[in-house]
Amino acid sequence: MMKTVALIAAIVLPLWNIPLIVRVIRRKSSGDISLYWALGVWCCFLLMAPAGFVSQDIVWRVFNIVNLFLFSFVVFIVVLYRKKK
Repeated sequence: MMKTVALIAAIVLPLWNIPLIVRVIRRKSSGDISLYWALGVWCCFLLMAPAGFVSQDIVWRVFNIVNLFLFSFVVFIVVLYRKKK
């Protein structure tokens, strides 16, 4: 039962990136999101991903896959909607 709850949480937690993506697209601006933060977090996820992909722990593996995919989309949207000053 604990493993099932953890697996559900591993899938649901990265879904909280979707409102961020939607907000940036609606406003057509990502000016309130630090580019350094987004790229820093994404680089950390990228460096952790190989360990997650080969892990025997299904929760860690699923979390890494879903989170890397969704946060990569966040970074893409943030960079795409970056206003030049």
